[in-house]
Amino acid sequence: MRNAIVLTVVALIVAAMIFSASRKSRSAENSGLVQGQDAGLQGDLKGKVAPNFELTTLDGKKMKLSDLKGKAVVLDFWATWCVPCKIEMPWFVELQNQYGPQGLAVIGVAMDDSSNEEIAKFAKELGVNYPILRGKEAVGEAYGGLPGLPTTFFIGRDGKIVDQDAGLVSRKVIEENIKTALAQGSPTEAVASTDASQEKK
Repeated sequence: MRNAIVLTVVALIVAAMIFSASRKSRSAENSGLVQGQDAGLQGDLKGKVAPNFELTTLDGKKMKLSDLKGKAVVLDFWATWCVPCKIEMPWFVELQNQYGPQGLAVIGVAMDDSSNEEIAKFAKELGVNYPILRGKEAVGEAYGGLPGLPTTFFIGRDGKIVDQDAGLVSRKVIEENIKTALAQGSPTEAVASTDASQEKK
């Protein structure tokens, strides 16, 4: 009798774990964060032109990457539930203040299902001083797929990706990549021409 009870409890625990894992997997897929079984980036985009896109800000305005022509861009894919994102976002705030006058534009792309109000509250608590856009799966795929969050791309003034980081890196690494992006190309050169904003049909 005792063995039967123990087996029943174990079975219930296993079933609960399977259900929980299944829910997390579906949630990630729906938010565009899971790109199949491979957890790595689908090809290094370093040296390639950054795909253009049009996304919406939290207050409903449209914004394109090409609007930032001639600027160095930090494109940060993140989410409100991402702990490493919360660590690095204050660094982006500081670096935007420091290098903004030199032509830096930090852009955050929120890749989760939270409401605009929840995302705006989260960003305000961290003192975010740069635009936050609502992400789309198609944009993540255009950037090689997202192995996890944060995933950050550093784009030079000429529109080409000078480096990319997956996961949390040090503030020093981020700042060095920003310096490289600011030095890359001429402010008069065009950025991306490929449109990545179309949703899957």
